[in-house]
Amino acid sequence: MARKSYPGGMTASPATPGTPAPDTDWLRLDRQICFSLHAASRAFNGVYRVILKDLGLTYPQYLVMLVLWEQGDLPVKALGEQLRLDSGTLSPLVKRLEGAGLVRRERSAEDERSVRVHLTEEGSAMRERALEVPRRIMSATGFDLAEIGELRARLDQLTTALDAAARTEAGGGR
Repeated sequence: MARKSYPGGMTASPATPGTPAPDTDWLRLDRQICFSLHAASRAFNGVYRVILKDLGLTYPQYLVMLVLWEQGDLPVKALGEQLRLDSGTLSPLVKRLEGAGLVRRERSAEDERSVRVHLTEEGSAMRERALEVPRRIMSATGFDLAEIGELRARLDQLTTALDAAARTEAGGGR
């Protein structure tokens, strides 16, 4: 059986199917699903960095723009919930987008603690230029549309399961 190669020169040890590995093998980095997801995320970020350079956006800024293009004006709190980002991370992103002329922030007249984020004309127009990004990403993965759909569905299941497990663990259930 061939060894799987990971970043940094690590390789996965071949295992006999159906044979449990010794406990110490489970602590190998190449057996951690979290590391595989981390490595894939970093690889995605590298590709996005190159592709998004033409738009002048970072990957997190691109995510903010995706949500605004899809849903329109939103309170910062709702934007953070959509992106799973806290305000300490999101606020600087929105400020940089505002500085680039792509969004504007506006305090709510009803609740001055609430700030809404609005696309500017330039931010709305950027959507057309961004249409090529998903096609280029799909090409970079080497996956077809069906494979990407299947992977997304599995990752969504994983996220749901991990969210539930985190709630259980936080509640003291082991």
